[in-house]
Amino acid sequence: MPKSSTLFTGVALAVFYGGIAWYAGERVSNMSFVAPVEASASATQAPPPVVDVVAAETRSITEWDEFSGRFEAVDEVAIRARVSGYLNAVHFEPGDIVEKGDLLFTIDPRPFETALAEAEARLGEARAAANLAEKELQRARRLTDNGHTSQSVLDERIHEAERAEASIAAAEAAVSRAKLDLGFTQIHAPVTGRISDDFVSPGNLIAAGANAQSLTEIVSLNPIHFVFDATEQQYLEYMRAASASSLREMAGQTPVAVRLVDEPEFTHSGEIDFIDNRIDRSTGTIRGRAVFENSDGVLTPGMFGRLRLATAEDAIRVLIPERAIGSDQTTKFVWVVDDAGTVSRRSVTLGDRYADARVVEGLSAGEQVVVSGLHMVGPGAQVTARSSEEPTVQMAKR
Repeated sequence: MPKSSTLFTGVALAVFYGGIAWYAGERVSNMSFVAPVEASASATQAPPPVVDVVAAETRSITEWDEFSGRFEAVDEVAIRARVSGYLNAVHFEPGDIVEKGDLLFTIDPRPFETALAEAEARLGEARAAANLAEKELQRARRLTDNGHTSQSVLDERIHEAERAEASIAAAEAAVSRAKLDLGFTQIHAPVTGRISDDFVSPGNLIAAGANAQSLTEIVSLNPIHFVFDATEQQYLEYMRAASASSLREMAGQTPVAVRLVDEPEFTHSGEIDFIDNRIDRSTGTIRGRAVFENSDGVLTPGMFGRLRLATAEDAIRVLIPERAIGSDQTTKFVWVVDDAGTVSRRSVTLGDRYADARVVEGLSAGEQVVVSGLHMVGPGAQVTARSSEEPTVQMAKR
């Protein structure tokens, strides 16, 4: 039994020391392998990132100012009765397009027909009296010529004849007035346009005059006005641009266009037809007005829109893609790549937008701006510039 224990102890010691020797050898071998690999990795650097760039382009464009405003009717009429009476009938449907001269309302004409008959009777009476006065005058003249009556009698006959003629004139005026009143019992559309609701139902007694209740309203639709306000600074810029020519003459020749709230493009073309004669002290703005064709009736008075007014035509400007522009609070900037592949940050001032492109100041034509891989660039970074296949500028105006 002691001999077996001694043998076992010897074998265990041999295995222990053998393991130590094996670990030490492996450690030395691994260290000799790792050192050359790390040296090789440090000697090889990662390549610079690849980014897409687009060259800034110059284009001949038209520059615009934009204004908010609303459409207004050229003609807007509140329909009121010109004679008092009971309303007999309404001859339109609310919201219809009515033509100038269309019959809208009828007031009970019977009282006015009676008044006309009375006026005509008085006219007949006045004419009869004038006929008698003329005969008496002729008789008095013959008697005066023969010495059978005095000059005073002749003078009285002349006076009576003149008074009879005046009575005829008064009676004729009364007939004309009665005919007018009778005609006013039929109320016709004074302009062509869209009519509102009938504010008074048949059977009601309506009053006449400027302070009477309105029966309905009509607004014209074609053409239609668009009213907007320009700032004092913009007004001064336009005045100086007009130079020797009149501002109103220049504005009348300047193209304008409007887009509605649901339209992406300025599709409605018109022209400036009015500029006010003073600047509003409370707002510091001056009112302008443009006129537009509206044959399809889409444009309605009171409708909101955005108007653009050309400020410069055939202006040479630098444009770049919208997606190349970054923002740092209130500062707009782009990343510019030079010929050596070095990136720098450039602040720019934005102008008009044309589809996916933007007019900028602060760049020169031909400079390369980064449009993709923006997260991999920074001031002084080295990149590999790759030209984007997309066009720099699409000239469709928003």
